[in-house]
Amino acid sequence: MLFALIGIWLLFSIVTDGVFLNSRNFTNLMRQTAIVGILASGMVLIIVAGHIDLSIGSMVALTGGITAIANVWWGLTTPLAIVLAVLTGIVLGIINGYLIAYQKIPAFIVTLGGMLIYRGIVKGLTKGETVGPLSDAMQYTGSGYLPLWLSYILIAVSLASFIKYFFTLRKNNKSIATAGLITLSLSLLTVLFFTYINSYKGLPIPVLVLLMVAATIAFIAMQTPFGRYVYAAGGNAEAAFYSGINIKSNLLFVYIIMGILAAVAGILYTAQLGNATANAGRNLELDAIAACVIGGTSLLGGKGTIPGALLGALIMASLDNGMSLLNIEDFTQDIIKGLILVTAVWLDITGGNSK
Repeated sequence: MLFALIGIWLLFSIVTDGVFLNSRNFTNLMRQTAIVGILASGMVLIIVAGHIDLSIGSMVALTGGITAIANVWWGLTTPLAIVLAVLTGIVLGIINGYLIAYQKIPAFIVTLGGMLIYRGIVKGLTKGETVGPLSDAMQYTGSGYLPLWLSYILIAVSLASFIKYFFTLRKNNKSIATAGLITLSLSLLTVLFFTYINSYKGLPIPVLVLLMVAATIAFIAMQTPFGRYVYAAGGNAEAAFYSGINIKSNLLFVYIIMGILAAVAGILYTAQLGNATANAGRNLELDAIAACVIGGTSLLGGKGTIPGALLGALIMASLDNGMSLLNIEDFTQDIIKGLILVTAVWLDITGGNSK
């Protein structure tokens, strides 16, 4: 998939005479990736656990609608509106998780029902109206850029973490050459990324949020007992149960995490638009699932990574961005993305059967 992404970038760069990879469009591409990437980070855990969530697009609309209502109609400050939206996401995650984990209702049915219910609620709350414009402070969260001096601090922090990662690799018996090559590659990519994106206006706030979310979820997935339990339950639920893992509570927390991330995505999505509508977030659940699958997450459960999901989200955003630059019609874009998704699943299945 990494080579596929490089191929996509090179192709679009050539056919758009370099416009695709100029600093301005690259920044827009990263901003497009942010929303789907945040949702895909949570969706990885759900799919790894052996379940699905079809309601996150409607959750984005509902939490975004509540953000706008609180900010515009009720006059709440940006922090209070954000807190209210996140609390709403937690409640929605608890509802989904409880029905699936404790009431044994299939995740497909619960979240399909949630997709309809949450969309209906936001339609009722907004009365079918566009709620806006948001305050300048709220819009900044979706459209603003990180000051350059903070970007340099982030570079320094990243490089320091890579040095620590080098010693972790050495502790895990990696050779000095291997550990050094990995650390050097990560360092160079980080410096190049920030240098290039800072050459336009700086790092967009949604991209910063994506990086923070991805780092947090990756840590939870790979470095905590909870994360290991999720993978174990998704790989073999019966074995995990007899090992003493509380599958129900872990699954509930997975859906709560998804609810929080859906709220974060809803806030950013609404802030980018500057207003909220009942139709916001349509098909985002499909984009998030596609990003996970393209990034190597197995729909059979037990397998998937956050970096892979981000790679999938970047591929999806690159296709959208590049085809839009070429003025390719919407129906053709849908066909191409559908073919890529089916191909990715086919490769996953055939690869699994060959083992």
